[in-house]
Amino acid sequence: MEILEKSKELDRLRKVQEQVLTEINKMHKKLQATPEVVEKPGNNSLSKLKTLYTQAKDLSESEVIVSNQLLGYLDLLIPQGAQGHQRRRIEGNEQKKKRMKADADIIKLSPSMRHLEALANLKGEQVAARIITEDAEKDEWLVVKVTHFDRESREFEVLDEEPGDDEDGAGQRKYRLPASSIIPFPKRNDPSSIQDFPPGKHVLALYPKTSALYKATVVQARKVRKTDDYVLEFEDDEEEDGSLPQWLVPFHRVVALPEGHHQ
Repeated sequence: MEILEKSKELDRLRKVQEQVLTEINKMHKKLQATPEVVEKPGNNSLSKLKTLYTQAKDLSESEVIVSNQLLGYLDLLIPQGAQGHQRRRIEGNEQKKKRMKADADIIKLSPSMRHLEALANLKGEQVAARIITEDAEKDEWLVVKVTHFDRESREFEVLDEEPGDDEDGAGQRKYRLPASSIIPFPKRNDPSSIQDFPPGKHVLALYPKTSALYKATVVQARKVRKTDDYVLEFEDDEEEDGSLPQWLVPFHRVVALPEGHHQ
């Protein structure tokens, strides 16, 4: 019978829909826990989420079509159609609940939207930026000035304000970098932006009298010293006797060491 076949098809669509919704909720939880992953080069989390929502939409539309076909067959057997229409309303409510839950999960992603707004507000400020060297063998972290932020591509246009030392005297250089290559500095007048690092913590810090940042170890924390400076020892900065000199570096030029950092 056509009714039996359509019922089986409806059941199949619902099961697939449940699987897709489960995957969507998993993606939402992952993005809520680590919203920064979308900024990493090559990450396709948002593309996957878009594909899942497209699939869920198509399945929902197919369910409506099959449900209407079933109602048509039932109307032929039950002219008044009361039971059929009641069932349709119940099915509609169940689907509405699922969609409302999915929509609610999307709203929970608002922290990443706030992060996007924070990035857009960096225009005109100095930040730490990862520059990939020409041989692509190591990263170079420099202090640069943000000149523009492209919301659509989530890329920054930055200016290295320090004169270049190349033969053609190119001077200031411009770069276009992904958001994952940018680390905002703490603001001197905004305590909420300050992250205090304890002794022994590895950080990325501005080497004195340069515009470059290197891996360093905190010797004395800012809170312990009750000043705005950290006492740091920079990696590969040995004296002739093998000891590491200690440097004072302002807190607003010290940031957390990026995951997977190498120089």
